[in-house]
Amino acid sequence: MELTLKTLQDRVIAAAASNIQLRIAGAGSKSFYGEPKRGDPLDVRPHAGIVSYEPTELVMTAKCGTPLADIEALLAENGQSLAFEPPNLGGQATFGGMVAAGLSGPARLAAGSVRDYVLGTQLLDGRGQVLNFGGVVMKNVAGYDVSRLLAGSLGSLGVITQASVKVWPAAKASAYLQFSLPLADAIVQLNRWGGQPLPIAASCWHGGALVVRLAGAQAALDAAIRGMGGVIIDAALGAAQFASLRHQTHPFFAPQAGRTLMRLSLPQAAPPLGIDGEALIEWGGAQRWIHTLNIASTRAKTVAAGGHATVWRSHEAGSEPVFTPLDAVTAKIYARLKAEFDPQGVFA
Repeated sequence: MELTLKTLQDRVIAAAASNIQLRIAGAGSKSFYGEPKRGDPLDVRPHAGIVSYEPTELVMTAKCGTPLADIEALLAENGQSLAFEPPNLGGQATFGGMVAAGLSGPARLAAGSVRDYVLGTQLLDGRGQVLNFGGVVMKNVAGYDVSRLLAGSLGSLGVITQASVKVWPAAKASAYLQFSLPLADAIVQLNRWGGQPLPIAASCWHGGALVVRLAGAQAALDAAIRGMGGVIIDAALGAAQFASLRHQTHPFFAPQAGRTLMRLSLPQAAPPLGIDGEALIEWGGAQRWIHTLNIASTRAKTVAAGGHATVWRSHEAGSEPVFTPLDAVTAKIYARLKAEFDPQGVFA
């Protein structure tokens, strides 16, 4: 049954009037991510469908409940893609959840993040108002670029009922190179390559092996392969490896007894942090995953190196905050935004 925008609006207005908190729920593919959510579920999956898509304009607009798989299938038919490679965990992710979570895949360093591709959004706020940002420019009192601000907001400011995103032509060709390097050397090499005009689309270091994905015109790939060296990996195997990283089906992401999987965001050139545990490095060194025994110590070392750390999957429920606490200035900005969009705290 189709869930109309009016139905969602009525539900939010009733919740605000009754002091009931709502928990925005899609397919649940990322329900583990972020602080635990409270409140009555507000299932947005029936509010689905592609509103508009014109391949020649490189823009797609879709409702929040639209399966991400459907969107990517349609783009692929037209030789296009979501360049930031959002994870489709369990194959059930929704378009709205993609924007709300703001998670990008292996191509993040080369292509940009979800936020970079959001052109406009429609938001159902905590008062039950339908607000449009982007194409029809609306500016709240704080003066922020709200469409991009909503990417990664995890539904804390309202329901992203619809969004418009830039799409991109799919790469004409790809190639995969493997190098045997210790982590410190791999980080140095990745940053050295980063300063050169090479068609590096993604990278991954794990277990002493650095794998680099090249993408673009075949002539550019051939020149890069000659200059970079390494061992050429079969294209199908390389594509499967990066797909497993994108969707977190890679064996690395399996739970490890007594350890917490953390996601570290760091300056690309930051050296290894000396944390005990199996690690996997992406984005040229900017995104690092670690199975750690100590959340607090791992976070402290990450912050000292100029980054921040997120608890991805933990065996210590509630022992530490999921996200690195905001600094005073950022916390004040968030409080103003929350008061503007959801003054009664309808959304968890």
